[in-house]
Amino acid sequence: MKRPLGLRTRMMLLFCAVVGVLLAASFATLYAWLARKTRAQFDQQVIEAAAPVAADIASDGDADDVSQLNLPQEYFEVLDPMTAGRILAQSLNLTSGPLRVGSQVLATSRLWLFDLTQPPYGRLRVVAQPVEIGKTRTVMLLGMPLQGRDQTLWELRHGLGALLLLSLGVMALVSTWYVGRSLRPIAALTEQTSRLAERLETAGSALPKEPLSAGLAERRDEIGQLAEAFDHLWERMRAAVEQLRQFVSDASHELRTPLAVLRGETELVLGEPRSEEEYRRALEVIEDELGKLSRIVEGLFTLTLADAGQLRLAREPLYLNEVLEEACAIEESRARKKSIAIERSLGAELPYEGDETWLRQLFLSFLDNAVKYSPPETRVRVRLAAQDGAGPRVEFEDEGPGIAPEHLPHIFERFYRAGGDEAQSGGLGLAIAQAIVGACGGRIECSSQLGVGTRFVVHLPPTEPRANLNEN
Repeated sequence: MKRPLGLRTRMMLLFCAVVGVLLAASFATLYAWLARKTRAQFDQQVIEAAAPVAADIASDGDADDVSQLNLPQEYFEVLDPMTAGRILAQSLNLTSGPLRVGSQVLATSRLWLFDLTQPPYGRLRVVAQPVEIGKTRTVMLLGMPLQGRDQTLWELRHGLGALLLLSLGVMALVSTWYVGRSLRPIAALTEQTSRLAERLETAGSALPKEPLSAGLAERRDEIGQLAEAFDHLWERMRAAVEQLRQFVSDASHELRTPLAVLRGETELVLGEPRSEEEYRRALEVIEDELGKLSRIVEGLFTLTLADAGQLRLAREPLYLNEVLEEACAIEESRARKKSIAIERSLGAELPYEGDETWLRQLFLSFLDNAVKYSPPETRVRVRLAAQDGAGPRVEFEDEGPGIAPEHLPHIFERFYRAGGDEAQSGGLGLAIAQAIVGACGGRIECSSQLGVGTRFVVHLPPTEPRANLNEN
């Protein structure tokens, strides 16, 4: 298969072709204009040379004076059209015979210019001018050689042709230099991208944080815009790759612990006969670790759906305060074990349209997080409020150790922990909560103070609940 021309070659050829066509058209127009002007000037010269001789013949009434003329490059002849072009007079330098003209020239009654080729004079420009000699109408001919004019036009054609070729050569050199200079930044971007692609293919290779464009983004032209777009793309890709690597590492760590426990318990049970109570305790440990694995896998599946934009939430009529109360009741048994009180401030019934299952999981994520990180003998406050012109607002506030400011931007990342024990979700609770709220079209706010506690505020989008909610 024939290899296509490169971008540099195509741009150079296009540039030269366009400039060549424009120059050729300009030179052709210039040549046509100069040729026309030269022809007009030569015709005027022939007419002006014939006029005084014709006037002299008409005033003297005799054509014999023409026989005495011997002017260089001017050939005169007087003909009688009534006698089939009989020669009445001829200049001395017209020695090769009469000028061969047609009958239409003899019959003319006006000034007539035409070209005539007659050896040995070559091409002549001839003017035929009617002259009255007494009562006799004659035709005076004056021929002047076109060799000088033709030679001038020939030199002009060759000069313009040589100038066109020279211009094309200069344009080729200029276009090669300019196109190469213009494409050099793109070539640098290509080379840098290739090197970074090789770094990406190398497992464990750290990705550089320097810009991809190597300073080209500072240019105020299209190349600068392209380089800026490359830098932005590279930063997003680098962050995604590092996040993916960190996610794989954290997920492996999270899965390794319960798998190790399962393996140890299984080997312990199978190692030698045990009592019924020992088997029961081992199975309880196995069940607990399987629950952790199940929650991690379900959480990853939920986040995968959210990343693909396929996390679909139903819209069904419900009372938001009832869903929140149910979530508090589910978490209350765990809170009671740590002597943590869950204080509710849910207000009146708040009708809403949403997915009851996902909303319950959303509330449980914040409650589970608050109970897990709060010390014993503390309180977790839950508030639900309706906002005029906006959707419902749900607040979760604990009295835990708080989150340092440097950790706040990262708390919704998967498997990210700001310290403390592991959450039941395996480090995915807040990430799942953010995915659910994002699918709903809401947002989450977080504020925290070390040694005081953490406060999460969930802003849900407004809906128009149906009136037959109680019937459902």
